[in-house]
Amino acid sequence: MSVVETDALAKSFADESILRDVELSVEEGEVLAVMGPNGVGKSVLFSAIAGSTRPSSGSVSVFGTDPTDRSDTTSFLLQDALCSDRLTGRENLRYFDQLHPAFTDEAWSIVDRLGLTDDLDKRVEDYSGGMTRKLELAIALAIDVPLYLLDEPTAALDLSTIQEVHQLVRERRDAGRTILLSSHQPMDADLADRLAFVADGQVVATDSPEELFEAVPQVCQTRLSSVSALEDVALAGVTYPADGAVRCFRPPGSPSDEASLPDPVALVDRTTYTDLFTYYTRVVPAMDGGTA
Repeated sequence: MSVVETDALAKSFADESILRDVELSVEEGEVLAVMGPNGVGKSVLFSAIAGSTRPSSGSVSVFGTDPTDRSDTTSFLLQDALCSDRLTGRENLRYFDQLHPAFTDEAWSIVDRLGLTDDLDKRVEDYSGGMTRKLELAIALAIDVPLYLLDEPTAALDLSTIQEVHQLVRERRDAGRTILLSSHQPMDADLADRLAFVADGQVVATDSPEELFEAVPQVCQTRLSSVSALEDVALAGVTYPADGAVRCFRPPGSPSDEASLPDPVALVDRTTYTDLFTYYTRVVPAMDGGTA
């Protein structure tokens, strides 16, 4: 069963096109991660799915109806839009406890798991970006609903906190909930059952991580001081830093051995999520006529 469906969804502000013909389907009980760099329209897409932004054209349905008719089924986390700066963390939690009928006491345990308990009596205006994100996550994830829309849930968080957030999301999926999240961080792809990559306002690829990895071309790399050696072998002319080196993708049909590569370029043994993210957000759009 599809929980979320978008059909030829488009959104423009004045003369600027943000989303174009977005086709997206989210199945019940899955984690779908919408991946892409900042500024490609992920937040606007999530606002449209939540019903807070009306599409310019096309349609959105949530549980088979207009999203504005089903607000009781969804918890929506939008960056920097959930908490009142003038209230303390504790006061924000109590406010949502009174506001939302599906809000649960799990908020307090989530706060503890994210390491924010000692800061609950500070005003949110005195929080760092990471502290605010933790409070927003505690509020959004403590609401017991079938669908969670999490816009950049790991933004401004350190690695250990990101791992805890991943665990919280997995717990909700294991309980039968559906999670649609967005991210510009490649490591968040490891959390998803399916990935949808967005570039230039469009979904350019959607599939399981395994299938998307299978379609990525050979990756090669060289030292930071030898970037020019990649000029003649980089697919679509795209190079990018990774693990202290500079990498690129080889054009399809290239020889599979290193002997055909210029010195000091070498093949990479294992394709990473950084490679996956770069391929679908930079190389695929460039090959389709965009820019790298």
